Amino acid sequence: MGEVHIDEIYSYFPFRLFGLARSDLTDLVASEFAAEIELCRANPDMLGKYLDMKRAGYRVGFISDTYWDSDRLARLLRACHPGLSWDFLYASCDHGSSKSGSLFATYLSEQSIDASASFHVGDNDKADIRGAKRHGIRPRYYPQATAELAAKFQRETALFELLCTGAPSRLDHGARTLRRMVAARGAERSPAFHLGVTVLGPGMTAFDAFVARRCEEVAGPGRKVALGFLGRDGFLSHRIWQQLHGMTSAYIEINRRVSLIASADTMQPIIDLLSKILKIDAPTFRDMMKLLPPKVAAFFAKSPDGIVTGLEIAEALPELMEADAIVELAAGLRAGLLSHLRHAIPGFDDCTDLVLADLGYSGSVQKALRRIFELEGLNIRLHGAYLISLDDAFDDVAEEDSATGFISDLVVTPHVKRMLIRNIALLEQVCCSADGSVRDYDGGTVLREINPRPTSQITLAADIQAGALAFAESAEGVAVDFRVSPYAAPDVAARWCVATLARLLLLPDEDELALLGELKHDVNLGTHALAPMIDGDFIRRQITARGLSAACTTSAPPMWLAGCFARLSASHSYLYTLFGANRLPADVFEERACGPVQVGLFRGNGEATLETVTVHHTGLGELRVRIPVSRAMGIAMIALPLPKFAAEGLLHGVTMQSAADVRDAAESQNVVGIAAESLVFAKIERNGDHYRAESEDGCLLIPVAPMTDDIAIYSVAITPLGAHPR
Repeated sequence: MGEVHIDEIYSYFPFRLFGLARSDLTDLVASEFAAEIELCRANPDMLGKYLDMKRAGYRVGFISDTYWDSDRLARLLRACHPGLSWDFLYASCDHGSSKSGSLFATYLSEQSIDASASFHVGDNDKADIRGAKRHGIRPRYYPQATAELAAKFQRETALFELLCTGAPSRLDHGARTLRRMVAARGAERSPAFHLGVTVLGPGMTAFDAFVARRCEEVAGPGRKVALGFLGRDGFLSHRIWQQLHGMTSAYIEINRRVSLIASADTMQPIIDLLSKILKIDAPTFRDMMKLLPPKVAAFFAKSPDGIVTGLEIAEALPELMEADAIVELAAGLRAGLLSHLRHAIPGFDDCTDLVLADLGYSGSVQKALRRIFELEGLNIRLHGAYLISLDDAFDDVAEEDSATGFISDLVVTPHVKRMLIRNIALLEQVCCSADGSVRDYDGGTVLREINPRPTSQITLAADIQAGALAFAESAEGVAVDFRVSPYAAPDVAARWCVATLARLLLLPDEDELALLGELKHDVNLGTHALAPMIDGDFIRRQITARGLSAACTTSAPPMWLAGCFARLSASHSYLYTLFGANRLPADVFEERACGPVQVGLFRGNGEATLETVTVHHTGLGELRVRIPVSRAMGIAMIALPLPKFAAEGLLHGVTMQSAADVRDAAESQNVVGIAAESLVFAKIERNGDHYRAESEDGCLLIPVAPMTDDIAIYSVAITPLGAHPR
């Protein structure tokens, strides 16, 4: 097929659909060309090499596969760089052939040039490199982006269109151009550094521009504004600010625990804090509160293993502690916190407005600080500047204060926001300070918890942060060179920041999983506990027992749920993302009944009964069988006749859930995998996950573990092979 001209392309335009006539073709072409003129930029590196070759006396020109004719191509080139000249100019549409075809031959013939003396630079492997080689021309490959970065861009575009509904994904004000060129100009370093340059750096530099705008909005006549980045998650943001703006901000080490306790003039803030904790024991309570009254110790001692839920201790606390003890504890911590603020922020007492920058999310530290300032008689307004904000949580921010998120409900829906925050622990760890969390203050000095994170993780985070800082340092100069302003329009910058960071959090590639999957999350509630980011086969067990949608709602830990899905497969991580964007219809991906099957239940005394259960077919093409048993039944073995519904298939696993009743067992997130070596395949040939029944009376024998709850549900997931399931 020959090369086409722009007029030929627009000859197929549906004119009537848009109320146009065929005579409007010229106007359409002119509009597209005007957009090209506005959007095209000269690559300064390529331009410099081009001009060097011209000055050295070489014949230099352009050969392009394009639907713009040579006249328009010339105008476009000179619009990018006025005064640009060349010795030859070839547009494929003028000659009816591309560089992959005969365009290079035409150039060599018309210019009377020896191919071996000719040199061609291009960004397309097929057209520029292989096309030039085929005609004996020496090529040089100059890709627009590495294959890895191009793949990230493709995933980001898909996420942009999925998450940022109603906004065009075509225009980003040069954000991806900036990222490509910063990466291209940088020296090749470690994978962690590269991640910082290409992903984390762009997102956090966009956030830096947002923080700068917030400071400008807060400033005004008679106001003295200070900026503080909240430690530990605000550590990288603070470093980027220092690099771009100098020493005009403070790093404030205040966490949720310290601020809530310091703000307490009643017991309620402590109750609120404790109620959000999953489980807690007496030593942890003492670490958090710096005291352990006898009644509290006795309360823990009465519980199994000395562990209770946060909600249980929160509800019991008013009967276990005197309010005066809380007030005294809070007053001491409050004095230390204010001393720290005065030490970290020069002229703190003369400050009228304090901007608090942080990753987010509900402004709990900001609200606690407001109570602290009121208790201490400090007339300082507080303004939150958050990367991600749960905007409905800001309704109770004090009237004189403000709180704004860069990624707000105007950028993505609250549904999407909660999916991002469910996976935000990964971002927190790579942005975090290498120091332990604050536990108290001694004058202006910060007293920290020990840092339980392994040295290897701290080193990895430092390498990623170094890459992010390298991007921030180079970005402004590269943006000037290419005449782009990716952060000038806050709404556009916020949407692309979402796409960039959400791609890492929700759709990581294999290299990122390998790099980040073993990180641990510092729980940071006065404990030394570390929670895993990814827990091996966790999601596979959840899908087997509870189904895909239920697995998508799993609460932490593990902390990086999207990473767990991605570890299973890239398609599973995309399904999770669709669920989080409210685009995963349950009637498509959930299960439907496809028939009964009788299973054998064998008691420990040798007696056996047959019970009928339902086989379900899922939207993932799997079969799922759930078999409930009660402790009273005394079942020792379950016999599942696989040939009755799937004579050949892949066994994804057998799981068990337990609780006091069937409903609670079915909904339980505590899913235990049954060891594959404990399963018995009777008259069934097995090779790894694959099995094939040798006869119609083959069975999968599942041992029933000793039961501590009244009900246990055993679930089996299979992908059938061969005939369709009956």
